[in-house]
Amino acid sequence: MKLPAPPTENSFRSPLHHPRVATVIGRWLAVAVLVCFLTGLFSHFTQETPAWLHIPTRPASLYRVTQGLHVLSGTVAVPLLLAKLWTVYPKLFAKPPWPPSREALVNILERGSILVLVAAMALELFMGYLNTLQWYPWPFPFKQTHYALGWIIIGALLVHIAVKLPLIRTHWRRTMADREQALEPATGSLPPAITGLTRRGLFRTAAGAASLVGISTIGQSVPAFGPIAILAPRKPNIGPQGLPVNRTAHDAGVVGVAADWRFTIRGPQQLSYTLAELQQLPQSRSDLPIACVEGWSQGARWEGIRIRDLLHLCGAPATSRVRVVSMEKGGFYATTELPPEYAADPLTLLALRLNGGELALDHGFPARIIAPNRPGVLQTKWVHRLEVMV
Repeated sequence: MKLPAPPTENSFRSPLHHPRVATVIGRWLAVAVLVCFLTGLFSHFTQETPAWLHIPTRPASLYRVTQGLHVLSGTVAVPLLLAKLWTVYPKLFAKPPWPPSREALVNILERGSILVLVAAMALELFMGYLNTLQWYPWPFPFKQTHYALGWIIIGALLVHIAVKLPLIRTHWRRTMADREQALEPATGSLPPAITGLTRRGLFRTAAGAASLVGISTIGQSVPAFGPIAILAPRKPNIGPQGLPVNRTAHDAGVVGVAADWRFTIRGPQQLSYTLAELQQLPQSRSDLPIACVEGWSQGARWEGIRIRDLLHLCGAPATSRVRVVSMEKGGFYATTELPPEYAADPLTLLALRLNGGELALDHGFPARIIAPNRPGVLQTKWVHRLEVMV
């Protein structure tokens, strides 16, 4: 029995595989990728700030907005990536030009950039989603790998755009021929898609799917959408004292606080306080959100002592760099640093109370750091020592 001939690019005659369709969906995907990349850069540099960069403390909710956009744009990119792949997959069956020529080299470069771009994006989105669930089934560090993949994606995307620029420019604007082919094909030369979709129908489907996953996720950082945030791993107002918890005291190895617990400051003068003595110091209030790298956030009312007041008490300048030491057993963030601009900000507290009550153990009892425009992983819980570094 004679086997059927293998498919070629011309075997796929659906109008959904037209370059105009790929260009339109590619524009949407590029916007999602660019927003995700830029907000991801901000998150990375906020956590690992290079010496030449100073992250501002205001707006106080800036990180809440950028990280919410980061996770939202990454989530929205998933259906857009699938739609983009659907429009261009017949290219996999195109035969490269032969013999070798300039056109063949461009074709190889195009295919190579697509391979790297698709593989890196698929891995990046998959890892990002598992990070929102705090599940890390791989042996390599998530943060560094996620950061490196972001640069690989941008590099591959720029190469891909450069190779396809003539085609993109041709189909960037809708032409009369595009309008005619977008209509239901009654007498046209192309048969309809197997699904029965027109181009306009595909655009609506892709936009609708992206909007649906976005709306069902954004509730983790926008309380108004909380009731319909079915895809969000965290929802507002659920947790001790009405605030979600990422890392519990049990996970951190903090099983309780000894009766003789003391808070110490190592600076020009070494100071030591019991919890009762800390509560007798002048107290301040800050209305700040907890904004986690997983994308969820929620505002709360915090009360405690300003860090700059504690620095003044120990004789250190308000612009000192401060090391924060937690009672947490191990972990990447058991010790963190407060840059000078954060230590001096009047909103930065050694918080003792949350939403009108004493801190719950899972929220960092007896004391934790809360500062404006900071990721949740740097809002150190179970603090028992501050060390003035400069």
